[in-house]
Amino acid sequence: MSEETHGGAGEQDELAGLKVMVIDDSKTIRRTAETLLKKQGCEVVTATDGFEALAKIAEHKPDIIFVDIMMPRLDGYQTCALIKHNRLFKQTPVIMLSSKDSIFDKARGRIVGSEQYLTKPFTRDDLLGAIRMHVKH
Repeated sequence: MSEETHGGAGEQDELAGLKVMVIDDSKTIRRTAETLLKKQGCEVVTATDGFEALAKIAEHKPDIIFVDIMMPRLDGYQTCALIKHNRLFKQTPVIMLSSKDSIFDKARGRIVGSEQYLTKPFTRDDLLGAIRMHVKH
């Protein structure tokens, strides 16, 4: 048990200060992700849809972005494509979030430039693993 507690502290230092954006129309998903990430010392910016996210990205310049696929107005694929077409943010890792786990959805995510695809419900380790894999500290 003490090992786990000690490991948690090291993890926090590793991710502390990172800016993470979570775009999801589900308040529960946004709140869950925000709580998990803040415990790791991350700065979290949330948005309810692609339009709100695009306005906030320029202001906050996140290190990594998690985006839900199924959202009203602007879906996750469209949002990701717009982020990746912006010269300033095309290097920013975008992780797609979806409750669907089909090969077509994953392929479509790759086509629009996303780095990874996480299936909901995601775990704490899924989120942190994605950040560790794609954000160079």
